Amino acid sequence: MSSPSDLVSTMIAAAKAAGDRLRLDFAEIASLEVHLKQGHGDPFSIADLRAEETVRAMLAAAYPAYGFLGEEGGLVEGEDKANTWVVDPLDGTMNFLIGLPIFAVNIALAREGQVVAGVTYQPMTGEMFWAEKGKGAFLNGEPIRVSKRASLGEAVIAVGIPFAGKPRHAQFAHEMSLLTPRVAQVRRLGAGAIDTAYVACGRFDAYWEQSVSAWDMAAGAILVTEAGGLITDTLGRPLDLMNGTCLASTPQIQADLLAILQPIDTGAAA
Repeated sequence: MSSPSDLVSTMIAAAKAAGDRLRLDFAEIASLEVHLKQGHGDPFSIADLRAEETVRAMLAAAYPAYGFLGEEGGLVEGEDKANTWVVDPLDGTMNFLIGLPIFAVNIALAREGQVVAGVTYQPMTGEMFWAEKGKGAFLNGEPIRVSKRASLGEAVIAVGIPFAGKPRHAQFAHEMSLLTPRVAQVRRLGAGAIDTAYVACGRFDAYWEQSVSAWDMAAGAILVTEAGGLITDTLGRPLDLMNGTCLASTPQIQADLLAILQPIDTGAAA
């Protein structure tokens, strides 16, 4: 067992508190008022807002000068310009609202634009993933590593599928036409934070998405790298939290995946 630093302990406590509130809301989902952000595929509810406020309050109490970038409230700059929390209080909102218990609280700390600590918590399973730069990655205190499966033919990969209101549908169809004949299995959980955490602990061999937000991938970035994996954008460039794409994978299959994920000319139909 490994003990987290004071920084990560604060993040874990905030994720746990938000997760406890989400479990209560999950038991009452029929009564939650649902709103839409950018289309029928992107809802939110009071559960998202309460979870974000819980996380924000606990992090601010411990580190009042840090900035905060949250899915629901956007960016609030802090006095300390170098440090910004990047938070998705409920990754997998659609799962949550239809009664599917696959969702997570995602908290990361970006320092000068680079993620240095991350926590992903699944309230319904009690699984707490955390990592800190240079200190390894852990699941409920036990060290984790990426999969040792050697080839794409053995790989179980996860993907984020674009829904209504998201771009690059033709790109996704092209990728799947090339991938499905070559891999063992494909999974779509509907929560990128969990997909990435599962790459870190070896359940999945890779996860990619072509339209993903900073708060969905920030914690996973440090989890995967500290577990021995690689995370880049889908062109193989260093991960940029703001450019909207990511590929998390084991080192042994990254090159094969990058060759498949090459962009196509989709034009206005993308």
